[in-house]
Amino acid sequence: MAVQRNFSINQVEADEHQKLRFQVELEFVQCLANPRYLNFLAQRGYFKEQSFINYLKYLLYWKDPDYAKYLKYPQCLHFLELLQYESFRKEIMNYQCAKFIDDQQLLHWQHYQRKRMRLLQEEADRVAAQQPASSSSGVPPTMMTE
Repeated sequence: MAVQRNFSINQVEADEHQKLRFQVELEFVQCLANPRYLNFLAQRGYFKEQSFINYLKYLLYWKDPDYAKYLKYPQCLHFLELLQYESFRKEIMNYQCAKFIDDQQLLHWQHYQRKRMRLLQEEADRVAAQQPASSSSGVPPTMMTE
């Protein structure tokens, strides 16, 4: 009985440890979506340490859809992929490079938002244009679905 109780206590501790590890790794991976943070890490020499590079390689499991569904900032996966290359790790040390990437991200988001709103408006206009045509056919709306 005591062995079983110790086993369940150890299991609970292991589960809590796994949950904490998941949360920490999730937060860190999402931080990689920020080019200025990548610049900060590069300037502090993290990208020169083999153990840190190995950790970045380990984090590639976040590309699996079972894990990626938890990400709020999916662009972090692109940066995680870029960090696998030494040339990117060297370039991101340059503040101007990080700033340029950051600016490009902002422009993408602004363009994406405008384009999405335009597409949604076009779809709403198209649906609205079809509405009067359907209702003027003389067939009751309940009969039209059959």
